[in-house]
Amino acid sequence: MPLTLNIPAADGYRMPAEWEEQSRTWMLWPFRPDVWRENARPAQAAFAAVAAAIARFEPVTMGVLPHLATEARAVLPPEVEIVPLEYNDAWVRDSGPTFLTDGAGHLAGVDWPFNAWGGHYADFSADDALAGHILDAAGARRYRADLVMEGGALHTDGEGTLLVVEECLLHKSRNPHLGKGQIEERLKRYLNVQTVIWLPFGVAHDETAGHVDNLACFVRPGVVALTWTDDEADPQYARSLAAEQMLLASRDAVGRRLEVHRIHQPGPLYTTAEEAATILHKDGSRPRPGGDRLAASYINHYIVNRGVIVPVFDDPQDAPALAKLAALYPEREIVPVPGREILLGGGNVHCITQQQPKG
Repeated sequence: MPLTLNIPAADGYRMPAEWEEQSRTWMLWPFRPDVWRENARPAQAAFAAVAAAIARFEPVTMGVLPHLATEARAVLPPEVEIVPLEYNDAWVRDSGPTFLTDGAGHLAGVDWPFNAWGGHYADFSADDALAGHILDAAGARRYRADLVMEGGALHTDGEGTLLVVEECLLHKSRNPHLGKGQIEERLKRYLNVQTVIWLPFGVAHDETAGHVDNLACFVRPGVVALTWTDDEADPQYARSLAAEQMLLASRDAVGRRLEVHRIHQPGPLYTTAEEAATILHKDGSRPRPGGDRLAASYINHYIVNRGVIVPVFDDPQDAPALAKLAALYPEREIVPVPGREILLGGGNVHCITQQQPKG
């Protein structure tokens, strides 16, 4: 589909909520030995487990570098479709498009300029071009934005309300020439939202500088799940408390006060000495020999048709988190998947998936 210079909101498109009906999920096959330990083999197994879990509910398309197709096919379930794509790393939530619908059966997407979270990778040209290739494959109209953005920085209720994090969107590495009001106006025009709720800080130690999909998410209109800790000495406590206070003081686009549900974080979790020796952060640094704190969160789950895919960490908080999410999504099956290997790369289940809604 051709590139359009129009504005999505003016053309009647909007960003649907994640729980609205999806036609498929997009993923990318991990491969970078400088990001994923042991030549990405453990990460590939984890991505395959996520793909298999999603495929129970809807089609999955896995983008794979052409020379890795045979290798990926041997690991992935047969029901997962493989398509050749060029990309720099496997975070399709951030480098892929944000899909839009117009309520009349048409599909479009925002192609955000991508700069690898402020240049964390030296070469991100393939990732910056990725959204256009996915939109072409989906037969979707393409809107190239004038705002550096990642999909993990956005979460909507599908009814005109958007959650974002100031720490992330106002970071100097993304759009230093734009102020908060200018960024908000662009978000409203590209996503067709009327209310943007700015949360102050993201999750502590998050390599993305605070993506909202690790901190808070809508589970349905008017209801938000928020990562939490009861430990007031934990650096996450003040961050989550500030987010909770902002959410409770806000109203959504239709005037509702928000209901907030705390989901206690795992851990805290740290890299092991063995892991630290083989991990490279997005900024090129390596963990401290004693291990780095990991930005682990159950909020980084992914809603699919009639299911929710949730990372777990072999942690005492796993069971309480799954129980709370089951209560929040009563009509969906909660499916836990191992999250540690994905977390070691700098994200989790939501970060490695991108929903394509029904047109």
